[in-house]
Amino acid sequence: MSSKKMDRRKKYTRMVLKDSLLQLLKEKQFSAITVKEICETADINRSTFYAHYTDQYELLEKIEEEMIDDLNLYLRSYNFKEKNEVLQMTEKIIEYFSEKKDEVQILLNTSSHSSFQLKVMEVAHRYISKQWKEFEHMDEDLAKYLSVFIVSGSVQVIKLWLNDDDGLEKSPKEMALFINNLIDKGVYGSV
Repeated sequence: MSSKKMDRRKKYTRMVLKDSLLQLLKEKQFSAITVKEICETADINRSTFYAHYTDQYELLEKIEEEMIDDLNLYLRSYNFKEKNEVLQMTEKIIEYFSEKKDEVQILLNTSSHSSFQLKVMEVAHRYISKQWKEFEHMDEDLAKYLSVFIVSGSVQVIKLWLNDDDGLEKSPKEMALFINNLIDKGVYGSV
C-alpha cells in the first residue's frame, strides 16, 4: 500500500474524529464526553482512535492548535504599520471566525477544559503589544494592561456576534470597524 493512500486515510480518520468531537460538544459538556462516544459517533473503533490520540483531551488540543495555527497565518500575512492594515487584519480574523463559525462557537463556549479562548487572546495580545511598542512608544506596562483589556473585550464582542440569533447580521467588515472604533475612540467617542 502506498504511503499517499495511508496519508489520506490518516487525514480522513482524524477529520472524522474531529467532527465527531465537535458534534458531541454541541450536545454536552466536554467533561461528559468519552472516547467511546467519540468512536461511536465517528463509526470508528477505539483502537483506531488510540492510534491517533491518547485521549479526548489530546484530540481537543489538536483541534485548538490547528485553528490557532490558521489564525497565526492570517496575522503574519499583514503588516501593522498603517491603521488601515490593522483594520484589514481585524476583518480577516473576523471573516475566518465567520467561515468557521460552528467550530469557533463550540471552542469558545466549551467548558474549562478548552483553552482556545486563552490561546486566541495570547496570539492577539502578542501582535497588539508588538504594534504599540513599535509605533506608539507606549510604556510597556501600560501596553500590557491595555492590550489585555482590548483583546478580552474584542473576543467577547466577537463571541456575542457569533452567538447572535440574527445570523451574523453585521458583516465581518462592519464588526471590524465597530471594534476598531471602540479601540480608537473609546466607548463614548464611538456613540
